[in-house]
Amino acid sequence: MGPTLLAVESSCDETSAAIIQDGKVLNNIVATQSVHENYGGVVPELASRAHQQNIVPVVTETLKNADIDKSELNGIAYTQGPGLLGALLVGASFVKAMAYALNIPLIAVNHMQAHILAHFIDDPRPKFPFLCLTVSGGHTQIVLVKSHLDMEVIGQTIDDAVGEAFDKSAKLLGLPYPGGPLIDKYAKLGKPKYSFPDSEVPGLNFSFSGIKTAFLYFLRDQLKLDDAFISENLNDIAASLQHALIQMLLSRLNKASEKLNIKEIAIAGGVSANSGLRSALQSTAHENNWNIYIPEFQYCTDNAGMIAMAAHYQYLAKDFASLDISPNPRMKF
Repeated sequence: MGPTLLAVESSCDETSAAIIQDGKVLNNIVATQSVHENYGGVVPELASRAHQQNIVPVVTETLKNADIDKSELNGIAYTQGPGLLGALLVGASFVKAMAYALNIPLIAVNHMQAHILAHFIDDPRPKFPFLCLTVSGGHTQIVLVKSHLDMEVIGQTIDDAVGEAFDKSAKLLGLPYPGGPLIDKYAKLGKPKYSFPDSEVPGLNFSFSGIKTAFLYFLRDQLKLDDAFISENLNDIAASLQHALIQMLLSRLNKASEKLNIKEIAIAGGVSANSGLRSALQSTAHENNWNIYIPEFQYCTDNAGMIAMAAHYQYLAKDFASLDISPNPRMKF
């Protein structure tokens, strides 16, 4: 039988733990933090404190739920980065102590690579090589995935992430945090009546700062004419913004597919839970004869199941970390 590993995720505002045994994720327990709703975004210090409160009960419940004793563990994995430094420190400190106490290998996982490897938790699984559009609140990337541990970023945002564009635009509309899911909710009820500009950037890269500025000016000008413009047209505004952002994503993804002649296409990250993106990807796949892979909702947002899957392949490759390794909030591929 393959290794039995415990994985911990603490990069932002979810404390999560999972057990993977012989490449099969047995559970995926997540404790979310609601305190940030009061502030319109994640407050790093509050996130760190919540991780400290949650990590022991979450890990304890994970082991109990999987009916695994800590003595059965062959290794322990955690998110090294990228993420919030304080949040990463909580996870790193906990797993280092546990790995030292149990005298088992420590596995440091790249959070963004783990998002991609979430596709290997369940069937169907992409065939190598494939392209993965990785979209979240902090990242927007097109990744060429050559193997489980060999990935190359071939396109990325040069400023803001698409998830940030969703959330900040939602804030301009007066919607509570997190606003991205609410944009998706209202977009289902509206039509894309308004247009917003794409940004011209070289190659396969993205830029979302321009559309955020255009959206701000659009609302400002419309509200000068009608104080009730947002409340009376919220569904159509949301549909228009979401349509523009999705087209920006898919236009680059299509360009990458044509350039590399790859038709195995996946999406990952928190924004991959967006129903509009999923629907548009399915339509584009039909037009371009793509084989597409869309993760389950529980594996889209931050979770330890994906950390566990990445750790499984790193364990097999004997890619272990020393106990003096530090969290890396700006960790690259």
